[in-house]
Amino acid sequence: MKSNNVKFKGRLRTYFSWPLILTIALIFIDILVYMKDITSGAVISVFIVVYFLIILLSYIHNKPLLVQEMVNFATQYATVQKQLLYEFEVPYALIDYNGKILWLNEQFMELTGKDKKYHKSITTIFPLLTRELLQKTEMVGSVNLTLEDRTYRAVMKRIYFDSMTQDSSILVLEQDSEYLTALYLFDETEMNRYIRENEEEKMVAGLVYIDNYDEALDSIEDVKRSLLVALIDRKVNKYFTEIDALVRKIEKDKYFVVFKYKYLAKLREDRFNLLEDVKTVKVGNEMAVTLSIGIGASGVSYNQNYEYARISIDLALGRGGDQVVVREGEEISYYGGKAKQVERNTRVKARVKAHALREILESREHVVIMGHSISDVDALGAAIGVYCAARVLGKKAQIVLNTVTSSLRPFVECFTSDKGYPEDLFIRNEEALLITNKNTLVVVVDVNRPSYTECPELLKRGAAVCVFDHHRQSSEVIENPVLSYVEPYASSACEMIAEVLQYFTENIKLEPGEADCIYGGILMDTDNFMTKTGVRTFEAAAYLRRAGAEVTRVRKMLRNDMADYKARAEVVRRAEVYRNAFAISVCQTENVASPTIVGAQAANELLNIVGIKASFVLTEFQGKIYVSSRSIDEINVQIIMERLGGGGHLNMAGAQLTDCTIDEAVRIIKDTLDEMLKEGDIQE
Repeated sequence: MKSNNVKFKGRLRTYFSWPLILTIALIFIDILVYMKDITSGAVISVFIVVYFLIILLSYIHNKPLLVQEMVNFATQYATVQKQLLYEFEVPYALIDYNGKILWLNEQFMELTGKDKKYHKSITTIFPLLTRELLQKTEMVGSVNLTLEDRTYRAVMKRIYFDSMTQDSSILVLEQDSEYLTALYLFDETEMNRYIRENEEEKMVAGLVYIDNYDEALDSIEDVKRSLLVALIDRKVNKYFTEIDALVRKIEKDKYFVVFKYKYLAKLREDRFNLLEDVKTVKVGNEMAVTLSIGIGASGVSYNQNYEYARISIDLALGRGGDQVVVREGEEISYYGGKAKQVERNTRVKARVKAHALREILESREHVVIMGHSISDVDALGAAIGVYCAARVLGKKAQIVLNTVTSSLRPFVECFTSDKGYPEDLFIRNEEALLITNKNTLVVVVDVNRPSYTECPELLKRGAAVCVFDHHRQSSEVIENPVLSYVEPYASSACEMIAEVLQYFTENIKLEPGEADCIYGGILMDTDNFMTKTGVRTFEAAAYLRRAGAEVTRVRKMLRNDMADYKARAEVVRRAEVYRNAFAISVCQTENVASPTIVGAQAANELLNIVGIKASFVLTEFQGKIYVSSRSIDEINVQIIMERLGGGGHLNMAGAQLTDCTIDEAVRIIKDTLDEMLKEGDIQE
């Protein structure tokens, strides 16, 4: 509080006015003396001037001290109140506007080792209590402080002087915004310790699954299978018993684990090195053993932690396995995920999903199909496949397609009314929202993130939802689908739909244009069968070829125009090689009909350069920056894109950035690469 903002009133004001009154009286006397004798008048004048200066200087010097004393008096006017505050069990102090300590009680002095004459800034004791903090317009109610290994909760409350002086007969404020700060300290050291110990002693649930149990056993001799299983058991048990965990084998390839929460930080610190350790088990097996681990923590009950663990293990498996997913409350974190997904030799799952899809379709009269925003050939091909399945059952099906890019146009033109297809086969968001109700089946293909779909609002209409996707799952998933078929090992959504169609019904027949579209989706996502191609990919392609797909015809539809070809070449030419391993470039959108497609194609082209382990192409389109990333086998671009809020596959992934420029996006990618290289998640 500033002393010049304080005025005296009442008797105290009258008292301080007496020197001025006396000075005026002396001046009148001096005038009378001047009339009698000039010399005497001059002497008295000098005396009056000296007297006035002394009184003025004394007033200026003593007013702050007097104001402080008056404040102390105003706040401690009763002896009982003073003693109560002084002997208050809670450490208590009064601080002025600038953070200066005005008064301390006995407990505060004992706590800080200061005496009652200590009037320095509170910052000298507690550095966090800065002048800026105390003067904030919106007062911070409480702050956690530490002093000599003790923790305190500091509660601050403002005491405005207008409320203190409104009944005072001696003080008046020029401004009513002046205040003191009352500071209370509550020792919470023991309570925080008990809380921390209680949290650390809480039990954490975990599920450990062997991803490729059957495949690993099939790759070795019968006599060595029991040895392989025993070595895996030993690795798992040793890793968790070191943290005093309870490990129980619930199935031949599944374990249930329970341990204390305090050990979770240790597992995070070593980044769950069990994932890499178990891969070293070799007894003649050609295939390395991989694990998926789901951890559930910070639930309100043990049952909820187990539910979190179950959700986590499903997410880990949905992302391709060989990783750990930790769900701690609402927060989800990922570890590992560096291994290539193992292709399943059996198609039992595809047959089961096909039969489930048929049962669901038979119970609905109307089907709406949609892919991701700015659909590509894979999304369109998968949607056409689902349309064919619905048509066989006599159900009306429509596809949500808002933007027909240049790469899609040749395929979309195959499904016009003059070729026997309904005029309303392709609809926009507005139409889809009008016709969708609780009796509608919404089928989502080539995407499992609600925000990335063509029409996210469609998922909120209460309709039943089915999901078919080949991308790794993220924490953002479509909730409560009646059917979910997510297989990260698959090359494309079209490959998955082609397998489903084979088991859907015996009499299903594809038209050549339909087979072409589905085949084109596989061809596009595999970069002409060069990436992420397995045995089942070629089997799906063979099925489509028998159904009427013509390779030459599809290749013609996938050709680029001259502008797109030049744009792709320009991306390659302008590419920057970062850290001698990563190619980063920007795709220009001028005169390019489908810039995101061109960016993805350019990312594939950059991998043909010697020494490039991963490529990143950025495209600014429709207010967003699309990042297409590709790698061959050494770098997992999927976990890189997840850092940016995207996802995908180990060798093919993408992300969408908003609220930043192209240059800022490039900087973000470089910073992310630096951070992940430092943490060891990726290697140059």
